[in-house]
Amino acid sequence: MVPLSWYLVLSAMLFTIGAAGVLLKRNAISMFMCIELMLNAVNLTFVAFSSYFRDVTGQLFVFIVMTVAAAEAAVGLGIIIAIFRNRESLDVDEANVLRF
Repeated sequence: MVPLSWYLVLSAMLFTIGAAGVLLKRNAISMFMCIELMLNAVNLTFVAFSSYFRDVTGQLFVFIVMTVAAAEAAVGLGIIIAIFRNRESLDVDEANVLRF
């Protein structure tokens, strides 16, 4: 049996890698993948606590987070494609399309 702390450390490491990627990357696709990594780290924490406390509530939250992540992926990729078609670049510093 793997202790809960190992899951939490792994989740914290994944979340830290994702947060660092969002802060340091300038490519929109890389930032998008780092956000997904952060969401998966949270899902791992929910499942670990759900297993530890023998309760299904954490697993239900995982389904909600996965649904939100799927919607975010659909809308986010649509926006990224639209920006790429207009700007011919995925650099977030150049993506000021949404400004007035």
